Amino acid sequence: MDKIDFIATDGIKLDGFLYKSDRKTNKVILSIHGMSSNCLKHRDDVIAKYANENNVDYFCFNNRGSELVKYIRKNINGKIVKTLGGTTYEDVLEGYEDIVGAIIKLREIGYENIYLQGHSLGCTKIVYTYNELKDEEDDILSCIKGIILLSLVDIPMSLKVYLGENYETYIKLAEEKEVSGNVNEIMPKQAFIHPISVKSFLRYARDNSQIDFAGYGRDNKLEKLNNIEVPLFMRWGNDNEMIVQKAEELVVMIDNIIENSKKNIDYIDGADHSYKGKEEILAKQILEFIKNID
Repeated sequence: MDKIDFIATDGIKLDGFLYKSDRKTNKVILSIHGMSSNCLKHRDDVIAKYANENNVDYFCFNNRGSELVKYIRKNINGKIVKTLGGTTYEDVLEGYEDIVGAIIKLREIGYENIYLQGHSLGCTKIVYTYNELKDEEDDILSCIKGIILLSLVDIPMSLKVYLGENYETYIKLAEEKEVSGNVNEIMPKQAFIHPISVKSFLRYARDNSQIDFAGYGRDNKLEKLNNIEVPLFMRWGNDNEMIVQKAEELVVMIDNIIENSKKNIDYIDGADHSYKGKEEILAKQILEFIKNID
């Protein structure tokens, strides 16, 4: 395993771990973690083990949204400044800068075939990034050979369900704080599943048009997902998963809507949102998916 340091495209300094196969390879899985998480999870260890056994390297890194609150360092015109980061303060759209920066670094190392893997909010960041690169006609897309989405969450709907009748009340409160210039103030603890700033809350609750593409049951087109032209792997669990529908019903619905000819959409029985205890099953399915791409 090597520790890899790199720079996001907007100057944020990031780092992660590269699990390396015994034999040289030009294939690598690039893993993007979810909310308040990090790159030091057992799930990463297990998937990396199976990847390396199949001559695929594995890179996971701490993006600017890792953990709850932290300082992140940013290079602005050669000067290093500190800014607030972590899930509490991140703007999910800036995940684009992190992912593209990681891809550029991996290409510099020599990887030609990159498989983007996201978990939870990491899936949202990947789908957003892929669509942005496609709109920009960026040549980075040429090295993305597959996309792996683990427990993609319908964020706006999940938030509405979580807050219930208080949904509009908290949006109004956040907007009042925004008008007064207090966007870094923390929302009441009942407003989210963990501490969150006003600006981050508004991104999920109000300013979500660019990430509201997992409208399961609300948007039958799933346009942003259908824009994905490379092979697509999607999984959920059916035990305390962050979905409104039953996993069995969701899989059938999504499979009927997604037009990708190389899709692999299913759920893992008994898995929760983190796939705890089901990591090996998940890892085997991911590597079988990658093998079938070649």
